[in-house]
Amino acid sequence: MSLLSQTVTVRVPGSTSNCGAGFDTLGLALDIYNRVTLSVASGNGPQPHSQADGRAQAMVEATAAVFHAKTGRAAKAFRYHVDGDVPPARGLGSSVTIIAGVLAGLDALHGTGLSRHQLVEMATQQEGHPDNASAGILGGFCVARCDPVTGVYRGTIRFEVDAEIAFVVASPAVELLTKQSRGALPEALPYFDAVRSINSAAYVVAAFAARDYERLRDAAGDFMHEPYRLPKIKGASAAIAAGLKAGAFTGWLSGSGSSVLCVVSASVAEGVGAAMLEAFSSVGVASEIRVLRADNTGLRVE
Repeated sequence: MSLLSQTVTVRVPGSTSNCGAGFDTLGLALDIYNRVTLSVASGNGPQPHSQADGRAQAMVEATAAVFHAKTGRAAKAFRYHVDGDVPPARGLGSSVTIIAGVLAGLDALHGTGLSRHQLVEMATQQEGHPDNASAGILGGFCVARCDPVTGVYRGTIRFEVDAEIAFVVASPAVELLTKQSRGALPEALPYFDAVRSINSAAYVVAAFAARDYERLRDAAGDFMHEPYRLPKIKGASAAIAAGLKAGAFTGWLSGSGSSVLCVVSASVAEGVGAAMLEAFSSVGVASEIRVLRADNTGLRVE
């Protein structure tokens, strides 16, 4: 079958995942974006438009392989280019922006007509967990589920987040790969740490679903991954604490880090950002502050 078009660009939002205790389950799309452009090419396989790092090239190749295996379409050569504002290895879903962009781009080039949930399924297969995948593709606040035995993606329930809520992200100047961060996690958890985390995750979901954001105040306590990851990021715990003191509702480690995030009323976002910046600075760590809103649209083919 011939390709339907020669070039396509896909805009994919970044995202924050886990959202406290919702490990590998909760994701929230943010209004920070990468764009992935695919163009028909001669030759074989994916080809970077300019020099690509090895991680990105491997990710694009693996994603294309998943697409062709799932759709049964013959592999065609294509050139790709990624640009935008989502920083790599900072816990803001940069890998999903590439994976989802390649999947949706190939879908548009081949005219396969995949649904968004099919795209999430493929992205989850590539990522290994559905939290960022669901948020980046579907937008909004997402609760995603995989089969507990097989790990196969089963579905997502999503809802929108009001513009009155802002997300203050503090990103220290250090990259932290998800695979590296997962190495800090224990093989087993104390029983009541799991119970407390379940309680927190359920309450956070209920607050977002009800749009009763005041109920988020101090709600995102986690005992599953943050106690093992946060100490490895100098200044991270202090930055969240400073954000809460400055008026944030709650805060968490964004994905596996290195960014930390506070959920705030938009009216106090500037003060919370300044407090988080100072917390990192006081321990000699440079950081960048972003004040973001939720993205309720998800990926978009431009």
